[in-house]
Amino acid sequence: MAFFSTNNTRIAGIAAAVPKNEISNWDYEHLTDQEKKMLIKTIGVEKKRFAPKHITTSDLGYAASEKLIADLNWNKEDIQVLIFVSQSKDYFLPSTACILQDRLGLPHSTVAFDVGMGCSGYVYGLSIINSLMSASGLKKGLMIVGDNSLVTCNYRDKSSYPLFGDAATVTAIEYDADSSPFHYDLLTDGSRHKAIIIPHGGMRNQATKESFDEVEVSPGIFRSPLNTKLEGLDIFNFSISEVPLSINEFMNRTSTTPENYDAFVMHQANLIMNESIRKKLKFTTEQVPYTLSKFGNTSSASIPLTIVSELQDKITTEPMNFIISGFGVGLSWGVSSFRTNKIACPNIIELE
Repeated sequence: MAFFSTNNTRIAGIAAAVPKNEISNWDYEHLTDQEKKMLIKTIGVEKKRFAPKHITTSDLGYAASEKLIADLNWNKEDIQVLIFVSQSKDYFLPSTACILQDRLGLPHSTVAFDVGMGCSGYVYGLSIINSLMSASGLKKGLMIVGDNSLVTCNYRDKSSYPLFGDAATVTAIEYDADSSPFHYDLLTDGSRHKAIIIPHGGMRNQATKESFDEVEVSPGIFRSPLNTKLEGLDIFNFSISEVPLSINEFMNRTSTTPENYDAFVMHQANLIMNESIRKKLKFTTEQVPYTLSKFGNTSSASIPLTIVSELQDKITTEPMNFIISGFGVGLSWGVSSFRTNKIACPNIIELE
Protein backbone atom coordinates (compact mmCIF):
# COMPACT_ATOMS: atom_id res chain seq x y z
CA MET A 1 0.00 0.00 0.00
CA ALA A 2 1.16 3.54 -0.80
CA PHE A 3 -0.64 4.71 2.32
CA PHE A 4 0.12 8.07 3.90
CA SER A 5 -1.50 11.00 5.67
CA THR A 6 -1.21 14.78 5.62
CA ASN A 7 -1.98 17.33 8.30
CA ASN A 8 -2.41 21.09 8.66
CA THR A 9 -4.72 21.70 5.67
CA ARG A 10 -8.45 21.81 5.15
CA ILE A 11 -10.88 22.12 2.26
CA ALA A 12 -12.25 25.67 2.32
CA GLY A 13 -14.61 25.25 -0.63
CA ILE A 14 -15.52 23.38 -3.80
CA ALA A 15 -17.08 24.81 -6.98
CA ALA A 16 -17.99 23.31 -10.35
CA ALA A 17 -18.68 24.51 -13.88
CA VAL A 18 -20.23 22.69 -16.84
CA PRO A 19 -21.13 23.66 -20.41
CA LYS A 20 -24.74 24.81 -20.75
CA ASN A 21 -25.08 22.61 -23.83
CA GLU A 22 -26.90 19.43 -22.72
CA ILE A 23 -27.25 16.32 -24.86
CA SER A 24 -29.38 13.25 -24.22
CA ASN A 25 -28.63 9.64 -24.98
CA TRP A 26 -32.28 9.27 -25.98
CA ASP A 27 -31.30 11.30 -29.07
CA TYR A 28 -28.17 9.29 -29.89
CA GLU A 29 -28.79 7.94 -33.38
CA HIS A 30 -26.29 5.07 -33.31
CA LEU A 31 -28.21 3.10 -30.70
CA THR A 32 -31.52 1.31 -31.18
CA ASP A 33 -34.37 2.20 -28.83
CA GLN A 34 -33.77 -1.03 -26.93
CA GLU A 35 -30.04 -0.29 -26.65
CA LYS A 36 -30.81 3.19 -25.34
CA LYS A 37 -33.10 1.79 -22.65
CA MET A 38 -30.51 -0.78 -21.62
CA LEU A 39 -27.66 1.75 -21.56
CA ILE A 40 -29.58 4.24 -19.43
CA LYS A 41 -30.73 1.49 -17.06
CA THR A 42 -27.36 -0.23 -16.59
CA ILE A 43 -24.74 2.44 -17.29
CA GLY A 44 -26.90 5.18 -15.81
CA VAL A 45 -26.04 7.95 -18.28
CA GLU A 46 -29.17 9.68 -19.61
CA LYS A 47 -27.83 13.20 -20.17
CA LYS A 48 -24.45 14.90 -20.17
CA ARG A 49 -22.86 18.24 -21.00
CA PHE A 50 -20.85 18.85 -24.18
CA ALA A 51 -18.43 21.75 -24.49
CA PRO A 52 -18.46 23.62 -27.81
CA LYS A 53 -15.08 24.26 -29.43
CA HIS A 54 -14.63 27.65 -27.81
CA ILE A 55 -14.92 26.28 -24.24
CA THR A 56 -11.92 24.40 -22.88
CA THR A 57 -11.48 22.64 -19.56
CA SER A 58 -9.41 25.60 -18.39
CA ASP A 59 -12.29 27.95 -19.26
CA LEU A 60 -14.61 25.92 -17.05
CA GLY A 61 -12.02 25.78 -14.29
CA TYR A 62 -11.41 29.51 -14.56
CA ALA A 63 -15.13 30.28 -14.17
CA ALA A 64 -15.45 27.98 -11.15
CA SER A 65 -12.32 29.48 -9.58
CA GLU A 66 -13.45 33.08 -9.95
CA LYS A 67 -16.77 32.25 -8.30
CA LEU A 68 -15.20 30.32 -5.43
CA ILE A 69 -12.53 32.96 -4.77
CA ALA A 70 -15.28 35.60 -4.57
CA ASP A 71 -17.46 33.49 -2.28
CA LEU A 72 -14.51 32.82 0.05
CA ASN A 73 -13.57 36.51 -0.05
CA TRP A 74 -9.98 35.49 -0.67
CA ASN A 75 -7.38 38.06 -1.68
CA LYS A 76 -5.78 36.72 -4.87
CA GLU A 77 -2.39 37.97 -3.66
CA ASP A 78 -2.59 35.38 -0.87
CA ILE A 79 -3.04 32.38 -3.22
CA GLN A 80 0.29 30.58 -3.48
CA VAL A 81 -0.50 27.26 -5.19
CA LEU A 82 -2.39 26.42 -8.41
CA ILE A 83 -2.54 22.84 -9.67
CA PHE A 84 -4.37 21.87 -12.88
CA VAL A 85 -5.28 18.16 -12.89
CA SER A 86 -6.44 17.20 -16.37
CA GLN A 87 -5.80 15.29 -19.57
CA SER A 88 -7.36 18.16 -21.57
CA LYS A 89 -4.58 20.72 -21.64
CA ASP A 90 -4.91 23.92 -23.66
CA TYR A 91 -1.63 23.16 -25.46
CA PHE A 92 1.08 20.49 -25.50
CA LEU A 93 3.15 23.24 -23.94
CA PRO A 94 3.17 25.42 -21.91
CA SER A 95 1.56 24.14 -18.76
CA THR A 96 -2.11 25.15 -18.56
CA ALA A 97 -1.65 26.02 -14.88
CA CYS A 98 0.75 28.79 -15.92
CA ILE A 99 -1.88 30.23 -18.26
CA LEU A 100 -4.51 30.06 -15.52
CA GLN A 101 -2.19 31.81 -13.06
CA ASP A 102 -2.20 34.80 -15.40
CA ARG A 103 -5.92 34.65 -16.25
CA LEU A 104 -6.87 34.50 -12.58
CA GLY A 105 -4.57 37.38 -11.72
CA LEU A 106 -2.54 35.40 -9.20
CA PRO A 107 0.89 36.68 -8.14
CA HIS A 108 4.17 35.62 -9.75
CA SER A 109 5.02 33.91 -6.47
CA THR A 110 2.36 31.25 -7.22
CA VAL A 111 3.53 27.64 -7.54
CA ALA A 112 1.67 26.47 -10.69
CA PHE A 113 1.91 23.15 -12.52
CA ASP A 114 -0.13 20.50 -14.33
CA VAL A 115 -0.84 16.91 -13.29
CA GLY A 116 -1.81 14.64 -16.18
CA MET A 117 -4.25 12.30 -14.45
CA GLY A 118 -7.75 11.19 -15.40
CA CYS A 119 -10.30 9.19 -13.40
CA SER A 120 -8.14 8.98 -10.26
CA GLY A 121 -7.02 12.59 -10.61
CA TYR A 122 -9.04 14.11 -7.78
CA VAL A 123 -7.62 11.70 -5.20
CA TYR A 124 -4.08 12.08 -6.53
CA GLY A 125 -4.47 15.84 -6.77
CA LEU A 126 -5.63 16.16 -3.17
CA SER A 127 -2.60 14.19 -2.02
CA ILE A 128 -0.25 16.44 -4.00
CA ILE A 129 -1.63 19.85 -3.02
CA ASN A 130 -2.10 18.89 0.63
CA SER A 131 1.39 17.40 0.85
CA LEU A 132 2.91 20.51 -0.72
CA MET A 133 1.05 22.95 1.49
CA SER A 134 1.44 20.90 4.67
CA ALA A 135 5.20 20.59 4.23
CA SER A 136 5.83 24.16 3.09
CA GLY A 137 3.37 26.14 5.16
CA LEU A 138 1.97 27.84 2.05
CA LYS A 139 -1.37 29.29 3.13
CA LYS A 140 -3.86 29.12 0.25
CA GLY A 141 -4.12 26.97 -2.86
CA LEU A 142 -6.45 26.03 -5.71
CA MET A 143 -6.75 22.64 -7.37
CA ILE A 144 -8.61 22.75 -10.69
CA VAL A 145 -9.72 19.30 -11.83
CA GLY A 146 -11.59 18.37 -15.01
CA ASP A 147 -11.68 17.19 -18.59
CA ASN A 148 -13.39 17.77 -21.91
CA SER A 149 -13.66 14.07 -22.70
CA LEU A 150 -16.21 14.08 -25.50
CA VAL A 151 -13.91 15.83 -27.99
CA THR A 152 -11.71 12.72 -28.16
CA CYS A 153 -14.62 10.28 -28.53
CA ASN A 154 -15.84 9.38 -32.01
CA TYR A 155 -19.54 10.17 -32.39
CA ARG A 156 -20.00 6.83 -34.15
CA ASP A 157 -18.35 4.86 -31.34
CA LYS A 158 -21.31 3.66 -29.30
CA SER A 159 -18.96 2.00 -26.80
CA SER A 160 -17.59 5.34 -25.58
CA TYR A 161 -19.48 8.39 -26.88
CA PRO A 162 -22.67 7.82 -24.81
CA LEU A 163 -20.68 7.55 -21.58
CA PHE A 164 -18.70 10.76 -21.20
CA GLY A 165 -19.46 14.37 -20.35
CA ASP A 166 -17.46 17.58 -19.92
CA ALA A 167 -16.92 19.44 -16.62
CA ALA A 168 -14.35 21.12 -14.40
CA THR A 169 -14.18 21.86 -10.69
CA VAL A 170 -12.00 23.75 -8.26
CA THR A 171 -11.17 22.86 -4.68
CA ALA A 172 -9.78 25.55 -2.38
CA ILE A 173 -7.24 24.35 0.19
CA GLU A 174 -6.22 26.41 3.21
CA TYR A 175 -3.44 25.89 5.73
CA ASP A 176 -4.95 25.15 9.15
CA ALA A 177 -2.88 23.69 11.99
CA ASP A 178 -6.04 22.57 13.79
CA SER A 179 -7.52 20.62 10.88
CA SER A 180 -8.30 16.91 10.78
CA PRO A 181 -5.87 14.75 8.77
CA PHE A 182 -6.34 13.56 5.20
CA HIS A 183 -5.54 9.89 4.55
CA TYR A 184 -4.65 8.40 1.14
CA ASP A 185 -3.81 5.15 -0.57
CA LEU A 186 -2.62 5.46 -4.19
CA LEU A 187 -2.13 2.56 -6.62
CA THR A 188 -1.04 1.98 -10.22
CA ASP A 189 -0.99 -0.87 -12.75
CA GLY A 190 0.61 0.39 -15.96
CA SER A 191 0.61 -3.10 -17.48
CA ARG A 192 -3.05 -2.46 -18.29
CA HIS A 193 -2.56 1.00 -19.79
CA LYS A 194 -4.13 -0.03 -23.11
CA ALA A 195 -7.54 -0.53 -21.47
CA ILE A 196 -8.24 3.21 -21.93
CA ILE A 197 -6.03 4.90 -24.48
CA ILE A 198 -5.80 7.36 -27.36
CA PRO A 199 -3.26 5.42 -29.47
CA HIS A 200 -1.96 8.26 -31.68
CA GLY A 201 -1.14 11.93 -31.21
CA GLY A 202 1.49 11.76 -28.50
CA MET A 203 5.22 11.20 -28.80
CA ARG A 204 5.02 7.38 -28.92
CA ASN A 205 2.84 7.32 -32.04
CA GLN A 206 2.94 10.78 -33.55
CA ALA A 207 -0.03 11.83 -35.67
CA THR A 208 0.15 11.14 -39.40
CA LYS A 209 -2.39 11.50 -42.19
CA GLU A 210 -3.48 7.92 -41.53
CA SER A 211 -4.17 8.74 -37.89
CA PHE A 212 -7.35 10.53 -38.99
CA ASP A 213 -8.74 7.52 -40.87
CA GLU A 214 -11.90 6.16 -39.23
CA VAL A 215 -12.42 2.41 -39.41
CA GLU A 216 -15.17 0.08 -38.22
CA VAL A 217 -13.39 -1.76 -35.44
CA SER A 218 -16.46 -3.90 -34.68
CA PRO A 219 -20.11 -3.81 -35.78
CA GLY A 220 -21.48 -0.30 -35.20
CA ILE A 221 -18.27 1.02 -33.66
CA PHE A 222 -16.14 3.45 -35.68
CA ARG A 223 -13.06 5.33 -34.54
CA SER A 224 -9.64 6.56 -35.57
CA PRO A 225 -6.35 6.17 -33.68
CA LEU A 226 -6.87 9.75 -32.46
CA ASN A 227 -10.08 8.75 -30.64
CA THR A 228 -10.48 7.31 -27.16
CA LYS A 229 -10.37 3.52 -27.17
CA LEU A 230 -12.14 1.91 -24.23
CA GLU A 231 -11.96 -1.79 -23.37
CA GLY A 232 -15.13 -1.90 -21.32
CA LEU A 233 -14.89 -5.49 -20.06
CA ASP A 234 -11.30 -5.03 -18.89
CA ILE A 235 -12.25 -1.86 -17.02
CA PHE A 236 -15.29 -3.53 -15.49
CA ASN A 237 -13.29 -6.52 -14.21
CA PHE A 238 -10.59 -4.24 -12.83
CA SER A 239 -13.07 -1.96 -11.10
CA ILE A 240 -15.17 -4.59 -9.36
CA SER A 241 -12.10 -6.43 -8.06
CA GLU A 242 -9.24 -4.01 -7.37
CA VAL A 243 -11.30 -1.02 -6.25
CA PRO A 244 -13.31 -2.63 -3.42
CA LEU A 245 -10.19 -4.49 -2.31
CA SER A 246 -8.26 -1.23 -2.00
CA ILE A 247 -11.09 0.46 -0.10
CA ASN A 248 -11.40 -2.45 2.32
CA GLU A 249 -7.66 -2.34 2.97
CA PHE A 250 -7.86 1.42 3.43
CA MET A 251 -10.64 1.12 6.01
CA ASN A 252 -8.66 -1.57 7.83
CA ARG A 253 -5.62 0.70 7.87
CA THR A 254 -7.63 3.65 9.21
CA SER A 255 -9.66 1.47 11.62
CA THR A 256 -12.94 2.63 10.08
CA THR A 257 -16.12 1.02 8.76
CA PRO A 258 -18.83 2.34 6.42
CA GLU A 259 -20.69 3.61 9.48
CA ASN A 260 -17.92 6.13 10.15
CA TYR A 261 -18.61 8.04 6.93
CA ASP A 262 -21.41 10.40 5.98
CA ALA A 263 -20.72 9.96 2.27
CA PHE A 264 -18.85 7.57 -0.01
CA VAL A 265 -18.27 9.40 -3.30
CA MET A 266 -16.95 7.30 -6.16
CA HIS A 267 -15.70 8.27 -9.58
CA GLN A 268 -18.86 8.22 -11.69
CA ALA A 269 -17.82 5.40 -14.04
CA ASN A 270 -21.04 3.52 -14.66
CA LEU A 271 -24.00 2.60 -12.51
CA ILE A 272 -23.85 -1.19 -12.56
CA MET A 273 -20.12 -1.14 -11.79
CA ASN A 274 -20.39 1.44 -9.01
CA GLU A 275 -23.35 -0.34 -7.46
CA SER A 276 -21.37 -3.58 -7.44
CA ILE A 277 -18.61 -1.79 -5.52
CA ARG A 278 -21.10 -0.19 -3.11
CA LYS A 279 -22.78 -3.51 -2.32
CA LYS A 280 -19.48 -5.35 -1.81
CA LEU A 281 -18.41 -2.72 0.71
CA LYS A 282 -21.83 -2.59 2.40
CA PHE A 283 -22.40 1.15 2.09
CA THR A 284 -26.05 2.20 2.10
CA THR A 285 -27.71 3.85 -0.88
CA GLU A 286 -28.11 7.00 1.23
CA GLN A 287 -24.33 7.25 1.65
CA VAL A 288 -23.53 6.99 -2.06
CA PRO A 289 -24.60 9.90 -4.31
CA TYR A 290 -24.69 9.73 -8.11
CA THR A 291 -24.64 12.26 -10.93
CA LEU A 292 -24.32 9.81 -13.82
CA SER A 293 -27.85 10.46 -15.06
CA LYS A 294 -27.25 14.23 -15.26
CA PHE A 295 -23.60 14.58 -16.26
CA GLY A 296 -22.27 11.17 -17.32
CA ASN A 297 -18.68 10.14 -16.68
CA THR A 298 -16.81 13.43 -16.24
CA SER A 299 -13.37 11.88 -15.65
CA SER A 300 -11.37 13.56 -12.88
CA ALA A 301 -14.16 16.06 -12.17
CA SER A 302 -16.76 13.44 -11.28
CA ILE A 303 -16.09 13.21 -7.53
CA PRO A 304 -16.11 16.96 -6.73
CA LEU A 305 -18.93 17.57 -9.24
CA THR A 306 -21.03 14.98 -7.44
CA ILE A 307 -20.27 16.61 -4.09
CA VAL A 308 -21.36 20.03 -5.38
CA SER A 309 -24.43 18.69 -7.18
CA GLU A 310 -25.76 16.26 -4.59
CA LEU A 311 -24.34 17.31 -1.20
CA GLN A 312 -24.34 21.11 -1.40
CA ASP A 313 -26.96 21.60 1.33
CA LYS A 314 -25.17 19.32 3.79
CA ILE A 315 -21.59 20.31 3.11
CA THR A 316 -22.31 24.01 3.61
CA THR A 317 -24.23 23.63 6.87
CA GLU A 318 -22.70 20.74 8.82
CA PRO A 319 -19.47 18.79 9.31
CA MET A 320 -19.12 15.75 7.05
CA ASN A 321 -16.83 12.72 6.99
CA PHE A 322 -15.94 11.59 3.45
CA ILE A 323 -14.36 8.59 1.85
CA ILE A 324 -13.71 8.94 -1.88
CA SER A 325 -12.42 6.60 -4.58
CA GLY A 326 -11.15 7.42 -8.07
CA PHE A 327 -10.25 4.71 -10.58
CA GLY A 328 -9.66 4.23 -14.29
CA VAL A 329 -7.26 5.37 -17.00
CA GLY A 330 -3.65 4.43 -16.32
CA LEU A 331 -4.69 2.13 -14.85
CA SER A 332 -4.63 4.19 -11.71
CA TRP A 333 -6.75 4.20 -8.60
CA GLY A 334 -6.79 5.74 -5.15
CA VAL A 335 -8.74 6.21 -1.94
CA SER A 336 -8.86 9.16 0.43
CA SER A 337 -10.74 10.13 3.57
CA PHE A 338 -11.17 13.58 5.07
CA ARG A 339 -13.50 15.78 7.09
CA THR A 340 -15.11 19.02 5.99
CA ASN A 341 -16.74 21.65 8.19
CA LYS A 342 -19.31 23.99 6.64
CA ILE A 343 -17.35 24.83 3.50
CA ALA A 344 -18.19 27.18 0.65
CA CYS A 345 -20.02 25.42 -2.18
CA PRO A 346 -21.74 27.69 -4.73
CA ASN A 347 -24.29 26.50 -7.28
CA ILE A 348 -22.95 24.83 -10.40
CA ILE A 349 -21.97 27.38 -13.05
CA GLU A 350 -23.07 26.94 -16.68
CA LEU A 351 -21.00 28.34 -19.55
CA GLU A 352 -22.27 28.88 -23.09
